[in-house]
Amino acid sequence: MKKIKYLFLIIISFLILDSCQKVQQLSAVPHIEYTSFTIFDTTDILGNNSKGGRLKFHFEDGDGDLGLNAPTATGDQTDSTNLFFTLFRKEGGVMLPAPDNDPLKPSAYRIPYMERLGQNKIMKGTISVTFLYLFYSPGDTIRYDFYIKDRALNESNVASTSEIVLSENKTYK
Repeated sequence: MKKIKYLFLIIISFLILDSCQKVQQLSAVPHIEYTSFTIFDTTDILGNNSKGGRLKFHFEDGDGDLGLNAPTATGDQTDSTNLFFTLFRKEGGVMLPAPDNDPLKPSAYRIPYMERLGQNKIMKGTISVTFLYLFYSPGDTIRYDFYIKDRALNESNVASTSEIVLSENKTYK
Protein backbone atom coordinates (compact mmCIF):
# COMPACT_ATOMS: atom_id res chain seq x y z
CA MET A 1 0.00 0.00 0.00
CA LYS A 2 2.89 2.35 0.83
CA LYS A 3 4.40 1.75 -2.62
CA ILE A 4 1.14 2.78 -4.29
CA LYS A 5 1.06 6.05 -2.30
CA TYR A 6 4.67 6.85 -3.32
CA LEU A 7 3.94 5.95 -6.92
CA PHE A 8 0.86 8.15 -6.84
CA LEU A 9 2.90 11.05 -5.36
CA ILE A 10 5.59 10.64 -8.00
CA ILE A 11 3.01 10.69 -10.81
CA ILE A 12 1.27 13.79 -9.39
CA SER A 13 4.63 15.56 -8.96
CA PHE A 14 5.62 14.73 -12.53
CA LEU A 15 2.30 16.07 -13.86
CA ILE A 16 2.64 19.30 -11.88
CA LEU A 17 6.23 19.88 -13.03
CA ASP A 18 5.31 19.08 -16.63
CA SER A 19 2.49 21.65 -16.61
CA CYS A 20 4.83 24.43 -15.47
CA GLN A 21 6.23 25.25 -18.88
CA LYS A 22 7.81 28.61 -19.53
CA VAL A 23 5.51 31.16 -21.21
CA GLN A 24 6.66 31.93 -24.76
CA GLN A 25 8.07 35.44 -25.25
CA LEU A 26 7.80 37.37 -28.51
CA SER A 27 8.74 40.91 -29.43
CA ALA A 28 6.10 43.64 -29.11
CA VAL A 29 7.05 44.61 -32.68
CA PRO A 30 4.92 42.58 -35.12
CA HIS A 31 6.59 40.14 -37.49
CA ILE A 32 5.17 38.97 -40.84
CA GLU A 33 6.08 36.30 -43.39
CA TYR A 34 4.78 36.02 -46.95
CA THR A 35 2.97 32.71 -47.53
CA SER A 36 1.36 32.82 -50.99
CA PHE A 37 -0.43 34.86 -53.63
CA THR A 38 -3.14 33.25 -55.79
CA ILE A 39 -4.46 34.69 -59.08
CA PHE A 40 -7.96 33.59 -60.15
CA ASP A 41 -10.82 34.52 -62.51
CA THR A 42 -13.75 36.32 -60.90
CA THR A 43 -16.48 38.88 -61.61
CA ASP A 44 -16.90 42.32 -60.11
CA ILE A 45 -20.12 43.54 -58.44
CA LEU A 46 -21.51 44.57 -61.85
CA GLY A 47 -20.93 41.13 -63.36
CA ASN A 48 -17.85 42.09 -65.41
CA ASN A 49 -15.10 39.49 -65.84
CA SER A 50 -11.93 40.41 -63.99
CA LYS A 51 -8.98 38.91 -62.18
CA GLY A 52 -8.68 38.49 -58.47
CA GLY A 53 -5.65 38.04 -56.28
CA ARG A 54 -5.44 36.66 -52.76
CA LEU A 55 -2.42 37.42 -50.59
CA LYS A 56 -1.82 35.23 -47.54
CA PHE A 57 0.74 36.00 -44.88
CA HIS A 58 1.57 34.82 -41.38
CA PHE A 59 1.84 37.28 -38.48
CA GLU A 60 3.09 37.25 -34.88
CA ASP A 61 2.65 40.01 -32.31
CA GLY A 62 4.06 39.61 -28.80
CA ASP A 63 1.79 42.08 -27.00
CA GLY A 64 -1.40 41.34 -28.97
CA ASP A 65 -2.26 44.90 -29.97
CA LEU A 66 -3.01 44.27 -33.62
CA GLY A 67 -5.94 45.69 -35.55
CA LEU A 68 -7.95 48.89 -35.44
CA ASN A 69 -11.50 49.74 -34.47
CA ALA A 70 -13.87 50.70 -37.28
CA PRO A 71 -13.86 54.43 -38.16
CA THR A 72 -16.31 56.50 -36.17
CA ALA A 73 -19.32 58.29 -37.61
CA THR A 74 -17.67 61.63 -36.82
CA GLY A 75 -15.19 60.99 -39.61
CA ASP A 76 -12.16 60.60 -37.34
CA GLN A 77 -9.67 58.82 -39.58
CA THR A 78 -6.71 58.87 -37.17
CA ASP A 79 -4.69 55.73 -37.83
CA SER A 80 -7.34 54.34 -40.16
CA THR A 81 -4.86 52.15 -42.06
CA ASN A 82 -2.60 49.48 -40.63
CA LEU A 83 -1.69 47.32 -43.65
CA PHE A 84 0.52 49.08 -46.19
CA PHE A 85 1.52 48.10 -49.73
CA THR A 86 4.06 49.24 -52.29
CA LEU A 87 3.35 48.05 -55.83
CA PHE A 88 6.19 47.19 -58.20
CA ARG A 89 5.78 46.58 -61.96
CA LYS A 90 8.23 44.71 -64.14
CA GLU A 91 9.54 47.00 -66.87
CA GLY A 92 12.41 45.94 -69.11
CA GLY A 93 13.12 42.95 -66.86
CA VAL A 94 13.45 45.14 -63.73
CA MET A 95 10.92 45.61 -60.91
CA LEU A 96 10.27 49.34 -60.45
CA PRO A 97 7.96 51.12 -57.99
CA ALA A 98 4.64 51.94 -59.64
CA PRO A 99 3.45 55.57 -59.73
CA ASP A 100 0.67 56.67 -57.36
CA ASN A 101 -1.88 56.83 -60.20
CA ASP A 102 -1.28 53.20 -61.31
CA PRO A 103 -4.67 51.43 -61.67
CA LEU A 104 -3.25 48.30 -59.98
CA LYS A 105 -2.02 50.20 -56.92
CA PRO A 106 -3.91 48.94 -53.85
CA SER A 107 -5.88 51.29 -51.66
CA ALA A 108 -5.70 51.53 -47.88
CA TYR A 109 -6.34 48.35 -45.89
CA ARG A 110 -7.42 47.90 -42.32
CA ILE A 111 -6.82 44.83 -40.18
CA PRO A 112 -9.83 44.61 -37.84
CA TYR A 113 -9.44 44.96 -34.08
CA MET A 114 -8.15 41.81 -32.36
CA GLU A 115 -7.58 41.20 -28.69
CA ARG A 116 -6.54 38.19 -26.65
CA LEU A 117 -7.94 37.88 -23.20
CA GLY A 118 -5.94 36.38 -20.35
CA GLN A 119 -2.32 36.52 -19.32
CA ASN A 120 -0.76 35.40 -22.61
CA LYS A 121 -1.25 38.26 -25.12
CA ILE A 122 0.78 36.68 -27.96
CA MET A 123 -1.09 36.62 -31.27
CA LYS A 124 -0.20 34.38 -34.20
CA GLY A 125 -2.21 33.70 -37.30
CA THR A 126 -2.72 34.07 -41.03
CA ILE A 127 -4.21 37.11 -42.74
CA SER A 128 -5.77 36.90 -46.19
CA VAL A 129 -6.30 39.98 -48.37
CA THR A 130 -8.22 39.91 -51.66
CA PHE A 131 -7.50 42.27 -54.56
CA LEU A 132 -9.62 42.91 -57.65
CA TYR A 133 -7.88 43.73 -60.94
CA LEU A 134 -10.25 45.41 -63.38
CA PHE A 135 -7.62 46.91 -65.70
CA TYR A 136 -4.60 44.80 -66.56
CA SER A 137 -2.68 43.68 -69.65
CA PRO A 138 -1.77 40.06 -70.38
CA GLY A 139 1.94 40.78 -69.83
CA ASP A 140 1.57 42.62 -66.49
CA THR A 141 4.01 41.26 -63.91
CA ILE A 142 3.86 42.78 -60.45
CA ARG A 143 5.19 42.37 -56.92
CA TYR A 144 4.11 43.81 -53.58
CA ASP A 145 6.18 44.86 -50.59
CA PHE A 146 4.00 45.10 -47.49
CA TYR A 147 4.09 45.65 -43.74
CA ILE A 148 1.69 46.07 -40.84
CA LYS A 149 1.49 48.50 -37.93
CA ASP A 150 0.06 47.68 -34.49
CA ARG A 151 -1.90 50.00 -32.18
CA ALA A 152 1.33 51.10 -30.44
CA LEU A 153 2.51 52.20 -33.92
CA ASN A 154 5.21 49.51 -34.05
CA GLU A 155 5.93 48.69 -37.69
CA SER A 156 6.64 45.11 -38.69
CA ASN A 157 9.36 43.98 -41.02
CA VAL A 158 8.71 44.44 -44.75
CA ALA A 159 7.77 41.25 -46.60
CA SER A 160 7.68 40.80 -50.38
CA THR A 161 5.57 38.64 -52.63
CA SER A 162 7.16 36.71 -55.44
CA GLU A 163 6.74 38.04 -58.98
CA ILE A 164 3.10 37.67 -60.05
CA VAL A 165 1.94 37.37 -63.67
CA LEU A 166 -1.64 38.67 -63.61
CA SER A 167 -2.80 36.73 -66.67
CA GLU A 168 -1.80 33.32 -65.19
CA ASN A 169 -4.23 31.67 -62.79
CA LYS A 170 -1.97 30.00 -60.26
CA THR A 171 -0.58 30.18 -56.74
CA TYR A 172 2.78 31.87 -56.25
CA LYS A 173 4.80 30.77 -53.21
